[in-house]
Amino acid sequence: MQGDKEAFGNIFYRHYTFLFQFGLKICADRETLEDVIQELFTELWQKKKNTELQSVKAYLVQSLKYKLYKAYHKQRHQFILEKEEELFELSPETFLVQQEENKEQASKILEALNKLPPRQKEIIYLKIYKGLSYEDISELMHLKYQVVRNLLCQALKTLRSS
Repeated sequence: MQGDKEAFGNIFYRHYTFLFQFGLKICADRETLEDVIQELFTELWQKKKNTELQSVKAYLVQSLKYKLYKAYHKQRHQFILEKEEELFELSPETFLVQQEENKEQASKILEALNKLPPRQKEIIYLKIYKGLSYEDISELMHLKYQVVRNLLCQALKTLRSS
């Protein structure tokens, strides 16, 4: 058992610096990198594979790359979950503010719509609220297809500028 510890210690000291420098090229977070290398050697000691390796260094590098990949995705997933929790934290004040902003926006849109000429208002109503096609609108309003498109485009430009 003592010989195993010495051999393992030699492997650790011989390859740690190289693994750390190699890992820095993949992972900029030194603390995570140190944790991953420590985990790699801990698992190596616990499993003590009896299989012969062609290259201990190649095995360690491959294992490190795999563990860093897993750590990256775990941290990324954790970050996304934390952000989602922040997004879904709604206080009554936030709800009231959002409700007030929605009312203001709706009144601005209504005001801008009322400034449009009647034909443009009707085209917006038919296209957006009723979901009719340009062809259906042109038949219904007795206008040419391209006129309907132009009037809708003008109406939308006017609304955007308001």
